[in-house]
Amino acid sequence: MAYQTRQREPLLDSNTAEAIEKRGKELLGIGLVVLGVMAAMMIGSYTPDDPNWMLATDAPAQNWLGRMGASLAAPLFMIVGWGAWGLAVVLLVWGVRFALHRGQERAMGRLIFAPIAVALGAIYAATLTPDAEWLQTHSFGLGGLFGDTIMGVILTLLPIGSTFTVKLMSLVMGVGILALGAFVLGFTKSELTRFARFLLVGTIMVYAALMNVLGRSATGAVAAAQGLQAKQAVRRQQRRAEQAEASVYAAEHARAEVQVAPAASRMPRLIASRAAQTSQTPEYAAEPEYGDEDGPKTSLLARMPGLIKRPDAMPEPELVERHHQPVLEQAPSEERIKTKISDVIKSRVRSTNAVHVPATSPLTRGRGRGPDPLVLNTTRAEPPLTARSAQAPAAAPSVARPVSAPTPAPISSIPDYADASPNENYDALTEPFNEDDVNIFVDSQMVEETSPQVAAPKPLTFTPTKIPVPEAKRVVMPMTRKAVPQSKQAQAEAQPVLSFEDSHRGFELPPLSLLESPEDSPRQHLSDEALEENARMLESVLDDYGVKGEIVAVRPGPVVTMYELEPAPGLKASRVIGLADDIARSMAALSARVSTVPGRSVIGIELPNEHREKVVLREILSSRDFGDGNQNLPLALGKDIGGEPVVANLAKMPHLLIAGTTGSGKSVAINTMILSLLYKLSPEECRMIMIDPKMLELSVYDGIPHLLSPVVTDPKKALVALKWTVGEMEDRYRKMSKMGVRNIEGYNGRVKEALAKGEMFSRTVQTGFDDDTGEPIFETEENTPVKLPYIVVIVDEMADLMMVAGKEIEACIQRLAQMARASGIHLIMATQRPSVDVITGTIKANFPTRISFQVTSKIDSRTILGEMGAEQLLGMGDMLYMAGGSKVIRCHGPFVSDEEVEEIVNHLKQFGEPEYVSGVVEGPPEDTQSDIDSVLGLNTGGNTDSEDALYDTAVAIVTKDRKCSTSYIQRKLAIGYNKAARLVEQMEDEGLVSPANHVGKREILVPEQG
Repeated sequence: MAYQTRQREPLLDSNTAEAIEKRGKELLGIGLVVLGVMAAMMIGSYTPDDPNWMLATDAPAQNWLGRMGASLAAPLFMIVGWGAWGLAVVLLVWGVRFALHRGQERAMGRLIFAPIAVALGAIYAATLTPDAEWLQTHSFGLGGLFGDTIMGVILTLLPIGSTFTVKLMSLVMGVGILALGAFVLGFTKSELTRFARFLLVGTIMVYAALMNVLGRSATGAVAAAQGLQAKQAVRRQQRRAEQAEASVYAAEHARAEVQVAPAASRMPRLIASRAAQTSQTPEYAAEPEYGDEDGPKTSLLARMPGLIKRPDAMPEPELVERHHQPVLEQAPSEERIKTKISDVIKSRVRSTNAVHVPATSPLTRGRGRGPDPLVLNTTRAEPPLTARSAQAPAAAPSVARPVSAPTPAPISSIPDYADASPNENYDALTEPFNEDDVNIFVDSQMVEETSPQVAAPKPLTFTPTKIPVPEAKRVVMPMTRKAVPQSKQAQAEAQPVLSFEDSHRGFELPPLSLLESPEDSPRQHLSDEALEENARMLESVLDDYGVKGEIVAVRPGPVVTMYELEPAPGLKASRVIGLADDIARSMAALSARVSTVPGRSVIGIELPNEHREKVVLREILSSRDFGDGNQNLPLALGKDIGGEPVVANLAKMPHLLIAGTTGSGKSVAINTMILSLLYKLSPEECRMIMIDPKMLELSVYDGIPHLLSPVVTDPKKALVALKWTVGEMEDRYRKMSKMGVRNIEGYNGRVKEALAKGEMFSRTVQTGFDDDTGEPIFETEENTPVKLPYIVVIVDEMADLMMVAGKEIEACIQRLAQMARASGIHLIMATQRPSVDVITGTIKANFPTRISFQVTSKIDSRTILGEMGAEQLLGMGDMLYMAGGSKVIRCHGPFVSDEEVEEIVNHLKQFGEPEYVSGVVEGPPEDTQSDIDSVLGLNTGGNTDSEDALYDTAVAIVTKDRKCSTSYIQRKLAIGYNKAARLVEQMEDEGLVSPANHVGKREILVPEQG
């Protein structure tokens, strides 16, 4: 039987399938090109110092692909060296081929040999000699470990010299890599021929274009040179005429000093001589200030027009731009000269050539009218022209001087014109010298010369122009530390008390005078210049470690100075924080703490001051924040890094966890917290339970009226005190529940109102139902209103308690931390061993407010704060205060001496003995004790319902089977060994079984049931 198959049409037609295939190859080609470009960027930006899997460093990656590129480039260079470029070339070429559909069908057959081509490239690179920089940063050659290994084997096997072998291998590998590379890249013979032809034609065309450009440039240069030469010839003729005119004027002026002649008699002669200069140039001998034409060429300033003529023959033309000035053939009028000079002065552009009045009196000419002469000087101060030097050209025309000092004498006297505006402040004095203006000045003096007297120049005063220099940006904030506002108590104590006033009415808070005055402590201040220098040094240190940024502010404090760093964009704060130890070493500091500033974009770098100020407790207790604040349980923590008092409210915390090593200031801080409460609250407002397993720190407070019990030093009694605290918390909650309030503030408010009205607390409750009528029966309860004080439990060393009864202590602390806030019970717990077995996760979760003093390691800092930084503290009260579980503030705790504590305690003991509560140390009654253990989950004296049912089952099994052993009960009930052992011991206590004999067997004392 034959089955006929139905022909199915394909899903896509041939054209669509072919188009999809082409687009897929194009996408593949684009992907290969992208990978090739990335590989080229990765290899081209390779740096051996970048962090990779073989080198761990905090420096930023210089590779263009970041840390990933550095991690990939390092092993590639280590294995094949510069042969890694073959990978990028292969990806790029085949990407272009796939994108352009050029020979993609040859891909599989050619790419198989790509690893061989890369290997040949590594061997070829190994034959090259690396430079000194490569040898300093790498332990292998340019060909990587693979190339070095192959070259070492070849040099060992071949019997010829190593130098010749290396050259031979370089030639062979070079030819081989070219041939194999062309094959791997998919080139065919026709493609290679076209490529060679393209290179040849392109080279010829580039060469022809270059020659064309160079030819045009040469033609233009020749034309420009010819034009400049022609202009220079014209300027040279002008310069000769001007110099001849100046020479004539100098000669006439010299003769005028010896023999005065009227101006009218000399004017025709001067005009005739100047007219003759236009047709021919007279020749003069060289002056003592000039060299002859055979000497070296003088500079541009030396060739400025003087009072005598230059030699005729000029060696070569120079490119000096001059303004054309026609030679005057007749004497101009005075008004015309003044107008022309004024226009020149006003239209002149200022230049950098400054002019000053020479120390020697310059040569001036007497004039019958007109303003005093304006003194003009050139770049250097020259001696003025005298009559003898002016007559030298006419007297000795044939005398030639040696060419040793080519220093021409400048024109030193030019008239000052009255119609120049006085507001112009002689702008022309700062302008460059111009020969055309000299001609005008000379003509004007020849016309106006009517007197033979020589007038002294009018002194000019020049005001130097100051260039504004931008003021350097200051980073030191002006820390004018204000005086702390005094509280009412401090102001009252500052006033003298009259003798007839009764200042002791009942309980009195300790006076502030018992504490050390802040005026007795010296204040240390660092100058702004020193802070600026430290800021610049810190910037340099950060730049050395590759941290780019700018110190924008410096905030000095009593103990540390915070430098605010504005990091460059893209810089991670964690990288700067990790450099804390290196920054401290480079800045020669004991330690450095680096952290982010909450709410700002800067990073705070805290460095200790050279001289540390002493923080005094009295200054904080006298502040308005503490004395006049509305905190229920204020704690004076100290000062922040800016010197401002830090006062916290224990009622809002609501519990405080403190950690720190020995000597870090932890015990002193506990004393300051206790004194803060004693200075603020009376015994009716606050009571304390002090637990001090070390028996030294808190024993000094024994006997003050604020205590509920003597200072507890026995760890076992400490557990009893904590259990009493739990019972007190439960009792307070029952009282507040009856009053319908939510916290202790509401309860005490009701008590205050009732006491003011003289009323009792009454509460109507239902006690049952009437048997006859069935109606409910109500009774009224009346209670005496009693104000509940706050209870603060202070534990100085928590680690000692955890070693004695860790589970029970943790249960009590957990219960109090979770629920004691509303009842007015608060905990202050301190430990010098902040390990995870002491500060467990349960305790940390219920103590959001923590203080860390100096610790030994970063692990301890993370345990107490959840972040690093506490290991960088300075000790002696330096702390990190974390409020609310997020914000960390650095504070400096105040110091209080033992003498001050004793004086305050003696003052408090004057007001009577403390009212101790017996149950705190002795323990609550039996019924209350079982309830407390039940609340805490410590059922050591009885069983729960489930355990009672399990015990009954065990008794039934023993009675039925007449066997009793721990392992037997464990197997029968499928329970643990410990629980089975407790069941057996309980049956032994109740007399159901006998104690175990010498072989471990027990007799069943319960009679067998029939």
